[in-house]
Amino acid sequence: MTRTRIAELTAPEVADRLAAGAVALLPMGSLETHGPALPMGDYLVAEEIAARIAQSALGLGADALVAPAIPFGGEDFFAGVAGGITLSVPTLTAVIEEMAEAFIRIGTRRIMIVNGHAGTIAPAEAAARAMRHRHGVIIPALHLWREAGKLHAELGGSQAAFGHGGDPVASVTMYLRPDLCRPDAAREKQATGPYLGLPPTGFGAIRAHGVDFAVPMWVEEVAPGGVAAPDPRSANAAHGGAIAERLIAAGAAMCQQLRDNAP
Repeated sequence: MTRTRIAELTAPEVADRLAAGAVALLPMGSLETHGPALPMGDYLVAEEIAARIAQSALGLGADALVAPAIPFGGEDFFAGVAGGITLSVPTLTAVIEEMAEAFIRIGTRRIMIVNGHAGTIAPAEAAARAMRHRHGVIIPALHLWREAGKLHAELGGSQAAFGHGGDPVASVTMYLRPDLCRPDAAREKQATGPYLGLPPTGFGAIRAHGVDFAVPMWVEEVAPGGVAAPDPRSANAAHGGAIAERLIAAGAAMCQQLRDNAP
């Protein structure tokens, strides 16, 4: 199998492949709580998907190299979680920009973000806009869980299992990293208390008079113990495999488009 992780290659190998048009994949995620059944490091899943995208791209005639993952998400709901580490949004945005700059500096203009954390969507897109303004480089971003959320329903996933601490992250992680999962520890969502006298309707939202209002929250206020899914116990590796393979195929197809069309 052709190696695709930059950290596992020699510098001359990386230089030659990038000069020949390899796509640079920038995986990123977070270190946060996903409840008692799943590992904190969802960046490991993003990194694994990026590696599999690179292998699939090779089959389409498009080379791709995977940078080490950014393991820390932007500061959001998860500040204060034991073992969790977040970066301020300006810092994270700057890190993404500087990773992209490192490739652009040597002439690589085929770059794609593989993002595995909702709190990184805004920093990733801000960084991509900055690179477009500064260098004219177009950097697509695959926001894994946003797209996986759409695929979850399409592929027949349980609505009860959907949400933080459950699917689609749970099933995909069971498929890609079963060694880190403890499905026997999965449990139903615990009740949450009122927030400004109203029940949370999701991460960072409460509803009054039929309308949602955005409010700052901590994870324990909306997902006690990291679980917001009503009942994540039906998550399973087969469902995760169906989702993951769709994401991997899409990522490989984008690598092919970058090979042929990157400015």
